[in-house]
Amino acid sequence: MEPIEAWLIDGRPPRFVQLATAAAPEGDRVLDRWHAVGAAAAQRLGVEQVIVDVRRREDADEAQHVEAITGAGLIYLSGGNPSHLAKTLRGSRVWDAIWRAWRLGASVAGCSAGAMALCGYIPGFRHPRKGGEEGLGLIPDLRVIPHFDKYAAHLPDLALRPLVTPGATVVGIDEETALIADSASTPEWSFVSRGTGSTWRIDSDRRHRVNSALTLRVG
Repeated sequence: MEPIEAWLIDGRPPRFVQLATAAAPEGDRVLDRWHAVGAAAAQRLGVEQVIVDVRRREDADEAQHVEAITGAGLIYLSGGNPSHLAKTLRGSRVWDAIWRAWRLGASVAGCSAGAMALCGYIPGFRHPRKGGEEGLGLIPDLRVIPHFDKYAAHLPDLALRPLVTPGATVVGIDEETALIADSASTPEWSFVSRGTGSTWRIDSDRRHRVNSALTLRVG
């Protein structure tokens, strides 16, 4: 996905701010692995990696982490546990700083749990009837199911029906696929992929491959 990463930071300050908060419950080894992935990405892009090491809710209000987000060109939320990520950042000073940086022109992106948490609601797709978690609300009407080709390819459409929410768009995103918008003021979202990956819209009757742009409210 290097071309997408390059597109996200193109024309913006060369500061790649990474929060691997979603992986914090898995311990230092997993966090270190995410940070190493981020370091490699920053090196390929020729930009500075800035690790914002927020692991718990109290970390998300520390001044040092708020200050680290200042001047970001790209803010990236890594994978892991989406509920932990949303609970940790929601209503915090760090999330306020991310929001301000985004409104000033920084790109905000997430993979897997990071993508799920940026939405208005995080569906519990492993146990959909048990409900989910309130998200961070950057794209309030969107619900994301990541790794869709890996986890949902063999599920019948009937099993996905509990994920459908009135007034919301539920989207399954295959691996090595991204759903992107050009700016905060652009409601048109399209997908790009390496290989045969796709984006899928989940409706009450069945899944539909997304072949044209989606209109999604942002902010």
